Amino acid sequence: MSNAPSTSQSPALQHEGPVTRFIRATEIDARMLGMIAALILIWCVFDIASGILRGNFGGLLGGSFLTPRNLWTLLVQSSVITVMSTGMVLLIVMRQIDLSVGSMLSLIAVATAVLQVFNLSPYLGVGHPMIWIIAVVVSIALGTAVGAFNGVLTAYAKIPAFIVTLGGLIAYSGLAFLLAKGETVAPMDKTYEIFGGGITISWLGPFWSWLIAVVVCAAIVFAIINGRRQRQRFKFPLRPMWAEVFLAALGSAVVLGVTSVMTSYPWPFKLIENYAKANNVVVPAGVENRDGSAVCMAADKVVRCTEGLIYYTGYSVPVLVAMAVGLVMTFIATRTLFGRYVYAIGGNPEAAELAGINTKWMTVKVFALMGALVGISSVISSARLNAATNALGVLSELYVIAAAVIGGTSLAGGVGTIYGAMLGALMMQSIVSGMSLLNLPAAYQNMVVGAVLVLAVWLDQLYSRRVK
Repeated sequence: MSNAPSTSQSPALQHEGPVTRFIRATEIDARMLGMIAALILIWCVFDIASGILRGNFGGLLGGSFLTPRNLWTLLVQSSVITVMSTGMVLLIVMRQIDLSVGSMLSLIAVATAVLQVFNLSPYLGVGHPMIWIIAVVVSIALGTAVGAFNGVLTAYAKIPAFIVTLGGLIAYSGLAFLLAKGETVAPMDKTYEIFGGGITISWLGPFWSWLIAVVVCAAIVFAIINGRRQRQRFKFPLRPMWAEVFLAALGSAVVLGVTSVMTSYPWPFKLIENYAKANNVVVPAGVENRDGSAVCMAADKVVRCTEGLIYYTGYSVPVLVAMAVGLVMTFIATRTLFGRYVYAIGGNPEAAELAGINTKWMTVKVFALMGALVGISSVISSARLNAATNALGVLSELYVIAAAVIGGTSLAGGVGTIYGAMLGALMMQSIVSGMSLLNLPAAYQNMVVGAVLVLAVWLDQLYSRRVK
C-alpha cells in the first residue's frame, strides 16, 4: 500500500501544480526556498561584480566571491552573529527583544580579557591550561547573569524589554569602556585563540572534516528513518518514500558540498612558509602556477607544490561551535517543553498564563539563554581578534535582529525557526562581505544593511497578511 497522500477526496488537491505537490510531499518550508534562492542570487551578483571590478575571471562566474577562500572566511565571520541569532529567535517569538546584545558582547569580552591578561596569567603563569577553561566558563556565566538581569527587569519590574535593553545598550558599553580604560586589552591565551579560527591549530584539516561530514550524513539518514518510524507509531500521515529519499540525499549533498569547499582552501602562503621554517620542512621548488591550482611559497615566488607541501584548512572551530549551537537550539525549540512554552507564550500570552505557564519565569530564562549565547559569541570574537575592546560588539544587535527577521521570525511573535535565523545570518554576512570585496565604504554598507532589515520586515508583513 502506498503511503503517498491521496488527492481523490479533495478537488483542491487534484488541481495542485507540480511545485505545490512537491513542497507539500517533502514538507519543505517554502519561505526557506525563497531565502536560499535569494542567497544564491546575492552570491552570484557579488561574484560577477567582483570579477568586473578586478578583472579576475578565475571564479565560477568570473569573480572572487565564489572561491573556497572567500566562502571559508564567510562562514567564519558569520559564526558570531549566527550563535546570537539563535537566541534572538526565541526572544522575538515570545514577543520580546534584546537591543543590548552588542554592548553585552563588548562587556563580556573585555571582562574576560582583563581576567586573562591581568589576573590569571600573572598568578597561574602564561599558557597555563586552566586559563582558557576559566575564561570560557566566566564568559558564559557572566552573559547568563546579565541576560537574566534584563529578564528580571522585564518580567518582574514590568519595564518594556525595548527600554530595558536600550538602557543596557548604553550602560554595558560604558561599563566595558571603564573596564578596558579605553584601551585594547591583549593578548589572549594561546589555547583560547583556537575558538577564533585564526590560527592553524583551530583548523581541522581534510581528514577530520570529512569524517565529521560522514557522521553528519549518517545522522541525517538516521533522523529521517527514525522520524518515519515515529510517524508510523503514532499513526501520523507519512511522506512518500521518494520524498524521504530526496530529503536524505539533499541533506547529505549539502553537507558534502560545504565540506568540499572547506577542505579546498589551502593555508595562506606565509603560514606554510612559517610552518616549514619552524618544523624544518623543505619547501619544494616548482614551476609558476598559471591555472589556479593549489600553490605555496618557495624562493619568494608563487609555485605549484609538486612534492605535496600544501595544507588545507578544513572546518574551523568557530564554524563547528556555531553548527553545534544551532543543533542544540533547534532541539530546545522543537523537542523540549521549554521550547513549546516559548511558542505558546508568543502565540497567545494570556492563554499561556491561564494554562498554567509561568510566563514571568520563562521570560527570565529566555533572556538568560540569550545572554549565555552572547557569552559564547564574545569568546569567538575576542579569540579571533586576539584582543578585546569596548567597540567589539558595535552594531551587532542590528545584524542579529536582522538575521532573525530575514530568517522568517515574525515580530508579532509566535513564529520563527532556528535554521531560518542561521540562514539569515549567513545572508547578512554575505551582503557585508560582498560589499567589502567591492571596496564600498562602511557608510554604504550600513545603509544597505538597514534597507535589507526594513525590506525583510515589510515582506514578513505581506506574508502574514496573505496567510491570514
